[in-house]
Amino acid sequence: MAITDVPAFAHLTDADIENLGIELDAIRQDIEDSRGERDARYIRRTIAAQRALEVSGRLMLAASSRRSAWWAGTATLGVAKIIENMEIGHNVMHGQWDWMNDPEIHSSSWEWDMSGASKHWRFTHNFMHHKYTNILGMDDDVGYGLIRVTRDQKWKPFNLLNLFYNTMLCTLFEWGVGLQHLELGKIFKGRDNRNATLIRVKEFGIKAGHQVAKDYVVWPALTALSPGATFKSTLKANAVANIIRNVWANAVIFCGHFPDGAEKFTKTDMVGESRGQWYLRQMLGSANFENGPVLRFMSGNLCHQIEHHLYPDLPSNRLYEISIRVRALCDKYDLPYTTGSFLVQYAKSWRTIAKLSLPDRFLRDTADDAPETHSERMFLELDAVDGGFGQTDPVTGRRRGLKTAFETAREWRRERRAAKRAA
Repeated sequence: MAITDVPAFAHLTDADIENLGIELDAIRQDIEDSRGERDARYIRRTIAAQRALEVSGRLMLAASSRRSAWWAGTATLGVAKIIENMEIGHNVMHGQWDWMNDPEIHSSSWEWDMSGASKHWRFTHNFMHHKYTNILGMDDDVGYGLIRVTRDQKWKPFNLLNLFYNTMLCTLFEWGVGLQHLELGKIFKGRDNRNATLIRVKEFGIKAGHQVAKDYVVWPALTALSPGATFKSTLKANAVANIIRNVWANAVIFCGHFPDGAEKFTKTDMVGESRGQWYLRQMLGSANFENGPVLRFMSGNLCHQIEHHLYPDLPSNRLYEISIRVRALCDKYDLPYTTGSFLVQYAKSWRTIAKLSLPDRFLRDTADDAPETHSERMFLELDAVDGGFGQTDPVTGRRRGLKTAFETAREWRRERRAAKRAA
């Protein structure tokens, strides 16, 4: 089952959580105090580079009918769309650059190259997802209302097609994001506010219509004026570039939310939640993947999903330095810092989606200690036998918290399986 008592799950006292919040607030203050021209130059150069890539891609598509030129133009356009979506659009609309007071690079005015309206996304993502991260029944990003990603979501025959739905979602991700704010489930069940729904549908229709016209009518028509290209070739190139962007964005986001160790929570977790408890829930509910400068940039720095969830409105180019300090805090409080290679994290997400397409009776692990999510109840036996968690080991002087509890539980599991095989 999902976590119902975060402090108990983390083996932290109220004082621990308060001190953790103070230390994380100090990191925020340090970054806010040091923001300046270096950061402003970074985002302006990123926007300029993205626009240059897009122009280059479109020129390649218009200049030649050769297949190699088509693939080069399409790939370049796909990369430009990824950068616009991940490192620019997503981060600008989080308000990461609002401190610059530049009306062209501001969360209230930026409209991204996607079918969904940025106004809608700012509510479903910035508010609902980041405030209620991974809380079942509150955060629609837990499976996007389509995919079963935790056993706390009751299995239905519909879930047998989990893998198919996820394939559709990653291919058409911009449309999934765009439609999310419409709350189609409520519409079909007649539980929506019809007047509000009509307004949202109209706003979505206008933005999606403009996007379709731009990608599949206007640009192909302009490119067709060149003797080296056709309307059809550019239409296909735009469609493929959008799919490249969609699949990549989906992969990055799923790596941050659905691999092993990205925990899920119940609605009771948010009742009376303090600042420190909110920080702790963000740390436990998110996951990173290992990176270098190129992967950081191409993922919109969402390889640092833990840090992004702690500080969604701080500049993305500062998340790497923040991650060093956050990881040190995890060591200090003996908290897990969930990370792994990009391919491993993404594979774990797909494995969970495949596994949970089946009814629970076909699954080996219990609902309390399944790899995709845990519960504080998984430690009942551990505390009864071993005890001492949430305290400092008098022999080693090391805190015995959640990370140590996980390691101990895994070791017990390995020993039991070894004994069973030997019997």
